[in-house]
Amino acid sequence: MADADLNTSAWRVPPTRYLAGRPAEHALPARPLSLYVTMRDGCRLALDAWVPEGVSGPVPAVLVHTPYYRRFAMKPGGQGEACPNAAKFRDALVPRGYALVVVDIRGTGASFGTRDSFRSPREMEDAREIADWIVAQPWSDGRIGATGISYPGAASDFLAGTGHPAVRAIMPLHAVWDTWADHYYPGGILLNRLAQVYDELMVAMDHDRRDLLSKVSYFANPDLAGPAPVDEDTDGSLLRAAIAQHQGNFRMPDFITDLPFREEALPHDAGFSSANISPYSVSGRIPKDVAVYAVSGWLDGAGYANSSIARYLTMQGNPTHLLLGPWDHGARCNVSPWRARVEPEFALLGEMLRFFDEYLMGRDTGLREEAPIHFFAMHGEAWQSATQWPPVPETTRMHFAPGSLQATPGADATAGHATDFGWGSGHGTRYERIAAINSLDYHTDWQERQAALPAYDSAPFTQDMELTGHAVADLMLASSEVDAAILCYLSEVEADGTVRYVTEGLLRALHRKEAPCPPNYRCTWPFRSFARADAAPLVPGVAERIRIPLLPTAWVFRAGSRLRFSLAGADAHHLKQIPHGRPPVLTLHLGQCALDLPLGPFQE
Repeated sequence: MADADLNTSAWRVPPTRYLAGRPAEHALPARPLSLYVTMRDGCRLALDAWVPEGVSGPVPAVLVHTPYYRRFAMKPGGQGEACPNAAKFRDALVPRGYALVVVDIRGTGASFGTRDSFRSPREMEDAREIADWIVAQPWSDGRIGATGISYPGAASDFLAGTGHPAVRAIMPLHAVWDTWADHYYPGGILLNRLAQVYDELMVAMDHDRRDLLSKVSYFANPDLAGPAPVDEDTDGSLLRAAIAQHQGNFRMPDFITDLPFREEALPHDAGFSSANISPYSVSGRIPKDVAVYAVSGWLDGAGYANSSIARYLTMQGNPTHLLLGPWDHGARCNVSPWRARVEPEFALLGEMLRFFDEYLMGRDTGLREEAPIHFFAMHGEAWQSATQWPPVPETTRMHFAPGSLQATPGADATAGHATDFGWGSGHGTRYERIAAINSLDYHTDWQERQAALPAYDSAPFTQDMELTGHAVADLMLASSEVDAAILCYLSEVEADGTVRYVTEGLLRALHRKEAPCPPNYRCTWPFRSFARADAAPLVPGVAERIRIPLLPTAWVFRAGSRLRFSLAGADAHHLKQIPHGRPPVLTLHLGQCALDLPLGPFQE
């Protein structure tokens, strides 16, 4: 099956049809206007402006603010795409009457300066000045949108957070809302491998280490010759001087481990915490007339789907839309095990064009009459629409019994599960793509991996049932140690015995205390502050109620299948040991444990 948007009633006007009915009327320039724009502190940022040829009058602009090269130089006679991160936006938007402006953030590409943090607050002020530059150009009609995948997507939130009056619409694609909890510390546990691999990528890019960058599949074209210089830099001397400054950039493993608690200030900078690098911190500054379209996928990193849902819920009062597909990070793959092909068929660029046409260009596209939420149910292989999140407001409660899940509470019993610090979830998981690893297939060895974990199975379903939203594991749990990582997995066990990964959730027991979700991070699942003041060690052997939200999904369990809950205390491939060298025994008090599932009959 495919994730194509045709032959579905989820949209009145499917994105594919909208794109086909919006002809490209203008010529794409052979080269962009490329120059340096000087910031308030004297730092020069490299900028490319792709302005449509043949337009009569000024046009709106869409900004992509990226650390991943606005454009590559090409070797003489080289072949391939010089703008791998922005080409699809360029080719969809510019011939249809938009200018596309792509900027190397400070300390990257051909821009001068250094990066003092991941998503530095300096970049937000730079975005404001870039917006000033755009509206001052003779080709600009004074209206600005922004988009981008991952880092550039979050940059669009920060641009809107400047309150710049020209900004009308942003479409953050696969972008975090909370960099701490939804990216590097899901459940309060550091993704240590991610920090290292991301650092290797940025050293390769920022230092123009082409020998290292060629090992990254996204940039493996041997004709790519480092960041492109701006037009005035005819001998490359400015580019060389800029790259020399990049040697002073921060290093991710050092930086991220300086932030062990959410929103805790750095010892050397009382004004800086994880909030400064998270878009939620500026949500209150985004004007209410700015339209927001949040996009993510069911296997989108550690918590990007949470981020997109939280972005949608937090920004109620603005024109808001939410799209959740069967995708990994960046929607490079359709991750459904029942996919027709690896590459997504959904016309995301058609949905983007319609969004900017509606809110930036001022066209009447009918988008406001569509349902605000669209999501794809895997194993049902169908797009659906909704007017609220969660789409299924009621939950089904399944209770634990020895080795099983049942409809009613059973007699109290205990089950002790020893943690294996050698167990790992594998290397084709939701975590690889956010580390710029080119995974094409996901959880292909899950049958074998989950077999090593304790499991609790439901009875076979008598009809097709759809799980849509956040499952919550409500556990009465004791640990033999003062801290523990608690990893929960859901699988579908099909009638023939095939076991398929559905979703997962994790929590460091130190952070088990729940808190009300704050106004700038609205959610419908159990929330934690992850603050030092709320952290507390366990009392070994003493059971406590701990609720763990699993990452959201839309998944159809077919008639005859069973739902399986599995428990682990480690993932050696992605997480550090908790506690170091002391694998805990996790004991469930089964009569007081349950799963709360947003589960209902699947409607074909």
